[in-house]
Amino acid sequence: MKEHIDVIERAGDILGALTPGALFTVCVDGKVNTMTIGWGMLGIEWRKPVFIAYIRNDRYTHELLERADCFTVNVPVPTGDAEADARVRRALGFCGSKSGRDLDKIAELGLTLVEGEQVDAPAIAELPLTLECRIIYRRDQDTALMPDELRESVYGDAPVYHTVYYGEVVDAYIVK
Repeated sequence: MKEHIDVIERAGDILGALTPGALFTVCVDGKVNTMTIGWGMLGIEWRKPVFIAYIRNDRYTHELLERADCFTVNVPVPTGDAEADARVRRALGFCGSKSGRDLDKIAELGLTLVEGEQVDAPAIAELPLTLECRIIYRRDQDTALMPDELRESVYGDAPVYHTVYYGEVVDAYIVK
């Protein structure tokens, strides 16, 4: 069961969850991958509610996103159940340190996938506040436009950057 929510009314909860982390999930050709994100923005762009995510070009999720048209953002909701909340913290740590190239993180953690309503990417029951997003814009960052000190502190000499993905929020709900 899903309780539909107004994404703008819950914006503070969603953005507040990014500091400890949320899961960003994509599905391509039946392959589901999720990763922990700590960067993101939520707002209105082009008169549409959007979630904006920044994914590094060396991530497996980036490789999948280049072939995808959608993603979900799976936000933890504290339950007060110490064991359940610890399991979510473990999942966030694991999904932020392991690559889907090497293993199936969903299976490894025993996460419960819930079919999306409007998109192919699933919700994750253990992180029940879900944004279903359809990609409406993507662009590689131009690090040459950044102040030197910012570029050096974030990227150093590594040949990596982020691609920004704008996802129109086409559905938002809490998995019950």
